[in-house]
Amino acid sequence: MTDLEIAQRVDAKGLSCPMPIVKTAQAIKGLSSGQLLEVLATDAGSVKDFEAWAKSTGNPLVGSSAEGGVYRFVLQKK
Repeated sequence: MTDLEIAQRVDAKGLSCPMPIVKTAQAIKGLSSGQLLEVLATDAGSVKDFEAWAKSTGNPLVGSSAEGGVYRFVLQKK
């Protein structure tokens, strides 16, 4: 995935559920519609958590990847 214009980054590495989602929800409130938020997490459960959160909030998950135990999610503010 190319590096899109990331408006804000959240480092949630080392945090377990539900903290990556809590930090994401707080961060996305400060963005304008259409801006991108990148989240880095190490909790394997965060993959399903972010898919579910994106669906329930309407903020699209535009990209995700995993490398070396770090999960990267890119969400777009609705």
